[in-house]
Amino acid sequence: MSTPVLEVEQLTKRYPKLTALDAVSLSIPPGEIFALLGPNGAGKTTLIATVCGTAKKTSGRIRLFGKDLDVDPLTPRYDVGLVPQEINFDPFFSVRESLRIQQGYYGRTRDDARIDEVLSALNLLSKADAQTRALSGGMKRRLLIAKALVHRPKLVFLDEPTAGVDVELRRDLWAYVRTLRTQGTTVVLTTHYLEEAEELADRVGIIDRGKLLLVENKSTLMKRLGERHLEVRFSSPVPEIPAGALHGQAQLSEGGMLFRYIERYDGPPAATLLAALYSAQLPIADVAIKPARLEDILLHVLHNNGLTAEGLPALGGAAAR
Repeated sequence: MSTPVLEVEQLTKRYPKLTALDAVSLSIPPGEIFALLGPNGAGKTTLIATVCGTAKKTSGRIRLFGKDLDVDPLTPRYDVGLVPQEINFDPFFSVRESLRIQQGYYGRTRDDARIDEVLSALNLLSKADAQTRALSGGMKRRLLIAKALVHRPKLVFLDEPTAGVDVELRRDLWAYVRTLRTQGTTVVLTTHYLEEAEELADRVGIIDRGKLLLVENKSTLMKRLGERHLEVRFSSPVPEIPAGALHGQAQLSEGGMLFRYIERYDGPPAATLLAALYSAQLPIADVAIKPARLEDILLHVLHNNGLTAEGLPALGGAAAR
């Protein structure tokens, strides 16, 4: 079994009036895209900061690439990249100069080919010689991402990388993140745009008030806690639900003009009930299916404090691999 890229054990960060991280344990393997989700102030950025060295932990253990940061706090971090939430670079250098300096910060030799590769991937090549202070807000965000990637890190933290940017940059970043994964780079993503996590993540972690409530494969989580909504509208009133479509989550409303069904993991597929409606030759005028959304699952987990609908501890556990 390969060595995890990142392991944290019982990681805790306390401030005088706040526990920002409360005994968090997590293991992330190589080449994974891991989405860390939660509300503002949940502890996402604090977790990243303790790993990257911009915040000091209170207790617990952090290993990067199998190396304990208490033993060697510097060497493993040369292989980590960070896209912070805040825009933070010297406004008096050009874009290319900023990336050359960044390579030097991480102990890399000058590599203009790598700089051009990253600039091209992020549609910044035309701005390579522009002063950073002259860039638009979206271009500055692209430069932050380029700085995090230019030294070829093995682990990249994307902390709200597309906050306040245009759709084009968001799509460009999605494409590049997938490219990074194919190259073996591990990505940890925090975002409030949950479609990003749905689109990119292999696994999802949900954190709230410093506690890691759940870690699970995204597809498994979507099946386990996701709900698909089926709505069938009729051209004339239907007196009752046919036997083949009877289920506790199915109901008629609007005087028999609308059939609704919520598909959960422990119930029959929506397609089965829909087929029963067609078999009964009901006057179906329109069919709409709303897919399960990660946003709804996040709200469910936060509302239930990390418990499933059955009141049992969430599958996967905080230290799930």
